[in-house]
Amino acid sequence: MPSPGSRIGPYEIVSLLGAGGMGEVYRAKDTKLKREVALKVLPVDVSTDRDRLARFQREAEVLASLNHPHIAHIYGLEQTGDTFALVMELVEGDDLAQRIARGRLAIDEALSIARQIAEALEAAHDHSIIHRDLKPANIKVRPDGTVKVLDFGLAKAVDLTAGSSATAMNSPTLSIHATQAGIILGTAAYMSPEQARGKAVDKRTDIWALGCVLFEMLTGTRPFSGDDRTDTIVSVLTKDPDWNALPPMLPSGISRLLRRSLEKDPKRRLDSAAAARLEIDEASTAPQGDAFLTRPASGATRAAQWLPWAIAAALALALVISFTLMSRRGPTTGSEQPPIHLLLSEQVPASTAGGERSFVIAPNGRRIVYLANITGTPQLYLRNMDTVEATPIAGTQNASSPFFSLDGQRIGFFASGKIQVLALAGGAPVMLADAPVARGAVWAPDDTIIYSPATDAGLWRVPAVGGTPSLLAQPDSAKGERSYRWPALLPGGDDVMFTVAMS
Repeated sequence: MPSPGSRIGPYEIVSLLGAGGMGEVYRAKDTKLKREVALKVLPVDVSTDRDRLARFQREAEVLASLNHPHIAHIYGLEQTGDTFALVMELVEGDDLAQRIARGRLAIDEALSIARQIAEALEAAHDHSIIHRDLKPANIKVRPDGTVKVLDFGLAKAVDLTAGSSATAMNSPTLSIHATQAGIILGTAAYMSPEQARGKAVDKRTDIWALGCVLFEMLTGTRPFSGDDRTDTIVSVLTKDPDWNALPPMLPSGISRLLRRSLEKDPKRRLDSAAAARLEIDEASTAPQGDAFLTRPASGATRAAQWLPWAIAAALALALVISFTLMSRRGPTTGSEQPPIHLLLSEQVPASTAGGERSFVIAPNGRRIVYLANITGTPQLYLRNMDTVEATPIAGTQNASSPFFSLDGQRIGFFASGKIQVLALAGGAPVMLADAPVARGAVWAPDDTIIYSPATDAGLWRVPAVGGTPSLLAQPDSAKGERSYRWPALLPGGDDVMFTVAMS
């Protein structure tokens, strides 16, 4: 293989970028046009087989005819001696696999990337070109957010026969002509069931892979996996993704898109990239808070299974007072929300036995978050007001006293001796401060959280994005005050009301 400084035609090798089943990829300098390109040096098995190389040339010409902003361009095919290389656009930035390795993506970012992938698939399918190895490692995301899909159909020219080498057969990125059956191809975690069975494939195979990639962006995990390639294929053929891993605020249209894309029977699968793109467009423009992922409830998760909780005992000698938090502001503007009537079953608690609030309604009145014990471990659940189905909020096990941010996009709660916040669009909880015993919290307009961390404590304030807590109000022991608890904002957001527990 070439080394830095060597040439293939007018292209000077700069460095190795990566290697895979279709050869090695190098950063190279075009000495004629003074630009950097990517050179994919073809495997020896391809370059020494003239029939296969000729077919590769023809299919490269077809791919070169594609001119789409989300498909990496092909500039030409170059030869030096017995070394053949495909000259391609050099796309800077991380590939999607590297991006996902840093954590799951926010819903908006994931949908933007998925839409661009769908556009690329749509353009290729219109030219009868199927990718058949779509995966995060083959998708580049430039610093400006532009997506480029790589290796579009390039492996299609590799024709495996009974005499194919063992090395080729063990490649994780093998591909084959679409009409030939009987050979397993593709990358195991993203191959469709028909690929895994060695059957002929069509554009619906790319739709399956798009569903896999979108699921992984939203959850940070693959929908199908195993200890080795065989286990992964078994998972593809026999198992369903963990739908509960999806973000609780995912638009229902995207939930539907994922389920239709990952149908194991291709006849039931979404049949076009255009349909996927339109579904993403509709979800991206839906009014915020109006569409959420709803998962089918099993018999064990029906309302009859909610764990009843006792109403908290009232605090003795409690006194409600208020004080000014910030300078006075004028009345806020905005349209008034219509009244919403919510009927709570007697099995839905008003509070836990320790006095902690166990449910909270979003500021816009469209959602409710509440504590329930469905699986043996109490955790928070999110429910849209116009549905009866609830979605568990990952990372909120053994939580208590939930409270919403003013925009309704984040939820705060107490758990594991800490006060924590979590973005409902996805991500892990962020621990803000110690709070051994939950005694209430409220989200202030300046994006700080006012809370009481213990049974004998005052009110504290901590930035919602993290930072050093500061004492806001201290009980006066000379007056018999023992603690300040259960803070709540008064209308206007300038004053906080709380309960004083007396000695």
